[in-house]
Amino acid sequence: MDLHGFLKALARRWPTVVVCLVLAIGAALAVTGLSTSVYEARTQLFVATRTSEDTAQMNQGQSFSQARVQSYAEIVTTRQVTAPVVRELGLPTTPEELASRITAVAPLNTVLIDITVKDTVPARAALIANAVAQRFSAVVERLETPKRTIQRSGKRHADDAPPVSPVSLGITQEAVAPTGPVSPRPLLNLAAGVLGGLLLGAGLVALRETLDTTLETSEALGEFIELPGLGTIPYDKNAPRQPLVSADGHSKRAEAFRKLRTNLQFSQVDDPPRIIVVTSSVPGEGKTNTAVNLALSLAEAGVSTCLVDGDLRRPCVASTFGLVQDAGLTTVLIGQARIEDVMQQVGGGLSVLASGPVPPNPTELLASARMQEMLRELADTYEVVIVDTAPLLPVADTVGLASLAQGALLVVRAAKTSREQVRTAAESLERVGVRVLGTVFSVAPLPKGSRYGRYGHYGAYGQYGRYDELPAPRTPASREDAAGPAMTRPSGEK
Repeated sequence: MDLHGFLKALARRWPTVVVCLVLAIGAALAVTGLSTSVYEARTQLFVATRTSEDTAQMNQGQSFSQARVQSYAEIVTTRQVTAPVVRELGLPTTPEELASRITAVAPLNTVLIDITVKDTVPARAALIANAVAQRFSAVVERLETPKRTIQRSGKRHADDAPPVSPVSLGITQEAVAPTGPVSPRPLLNLAAGVLGGLLLGAGLVALRETLDTTLETSEALGEFIELPGLGTIPYDKNAPRQPLVSADGHSKRAEAFRKLRTNLQFSQVDDPPRIIVVTSSVPGEGKTNTAVNLALSLAEAGVSTCLVDGDLRRPCVASTFGLVQDAGLTTVLIGQARIEDVMQQVGGGLSVLASGPVPPNPTELLASARMQEMLRELADTYEVVIVDTAPLLPVADTVGLASLAQGALLVVRAAKTSREQVRTAAESLERVGVRVLGTVFSVAPLPKGSRYGRYGHYGAYGQYGRYDELPAPRTPASREDAAGPAMTRPSGEK
């Protein structure tokens, strides 16, 4: 996924980023509110050597102090320093715990030692720092004091002076009670929360894009498969109550079917198909809804159109129009009736051939010679024959039927149909020599603020072509253009 695709994914899945950001900021604020304030007091010591006023000796003493000051800094946290401080101040802690709150640093090429003490009480932090500095100075001077030497006779001269440490430590800066805590740091925690939330959101979006094999937009469908996109049908919350677009001729969904009608005409100018099957990869992609409304759109444009319910597994064209389903396609195929006897008319000049009784062998019936003859008869009578079929992948009915048609429309549902399902469906049609006219991207999410509301989806197999409820749309849909001219009869045809 390139940068452009990632940015589009972020824009499409912005609720995920917002949720992660809110959670991270909330966690940062919670940590800040629940954390105990810690204060830090600092004192500084100067390490000097006791030498004469001779310049050479002074330089040697300076070098001596710099060489040993790093070692002195390591003594600050030893029990020799912390244990007496705990006893002297009566601290409710152990020498080891106190040592964990003390930091001693000797800057390079200096004879300074910075001692820092952390505590939850400001005044106590300063008190401990000063006590540690004093005790540390005494420990270092005691360690550096040479032991007395005894002559071989075992006697000392009365005028022998007590040994003196060659170094002395002086406090250059006493610790004072700090005015503000060093932790927690609200602004730093908030910045960390914002950064962490953004990174987490971006990571989740990238992960979902990697794992999500569905097609979110019509552009993604066009990039994935080399088939023309003939139409994008937006989600309409009124579709469950009004599945037919003729009931609301000015809706975006109605305009989308008009555009599908026009694009279908212009995509096949030299050889316009007369028999078109409408299918999909799996159930629930809206193929029946597409077939029904495309047929209505053609009929309303003055094109003589016949709609055939070729889904003999679970037909639903008749129920969509409120027609009789007991007599229809299967009745004609087994010779019990003629086409004109079972053909039904609906408003708008559309002729509908229902499925008839569900047979035990739909695959054989739909691929039979009688089916081919019947389609030819319909093509001689009507300008366009739209055949609604079963999904391609679950059953083999459509493959045999599609080979008898002059073109096929593949319906792909937004955010539901996987890439592999689309590829397999297109390949199965191409293997039997079916001309795939293009794709129809159904249930496309609407732009923000559209009056059509939340994202929708078609029902399960047996009701595919009908709408149910789904989560809110995740991608914007392009604004549909006005419909073009209707499909016309080819020259020379009756």
